Amino acid sequence: MPERGGATQVGGVQIRPARGCDAAAMRPLIERHAAYEGGVATVAIDALRSALDQRPPLLLAWIAEQDHVPIGYAAATLDFSTWACRRFLHLDCLFVDAQARGAGVGSALLETVRRHARQLGVDELQWQTPDWNAQAIRFYRREGATALPKMRFRLRADQLGETAGLAVPPPHSQ
Repeated sequence: MPERGGATQVGGVQIRPARGCDAAAMRPLIERHAAYEGGVATVAIDALRSALDQRPPLLLAWIAEQDHVPIGYAAATLDFSTWACRRFLHLDCLFVDAQARGAGVGSALLETVRRHARQLGVDELQWQTPDWNAQAIRFYRREGATALPKMRFRLRADQLGETAGLAVPPPHSQ
């Protein structure tokens, strides 16, 4: 897997790949992002550190800093489309603190993720945003993205039934 690239400058903002040692600095950003969307982040620093440091990384992330203070981040995972039988990059999070919005930081973070997607040779970059987040929707449309008419669903571990948390063999292993 290609490296996540080096640091880039946008005005007075540096965007660089996040590493495990950045987990503690990223947690407040992740928590503010979750709060902005009406959720609660349950970020375990050790788990985030491990996800960023695994080889290949479980989580790809980039952090935007101004005067060495984190002001935004993007995080993505490599995924696979059954319909297209191809890999794609899933942009799990893109967040910029309110006071830093409108200065090109979000565009620079998205371009960093786009560049990494090209390096990986994937066919597509996908993500979702809440349907009430008109500011993000306008931003993504300005960036050339196309909205898909889908809803995202989830089941929490306590809703998965009695096998939750147990190793279940894949279908082809029997």
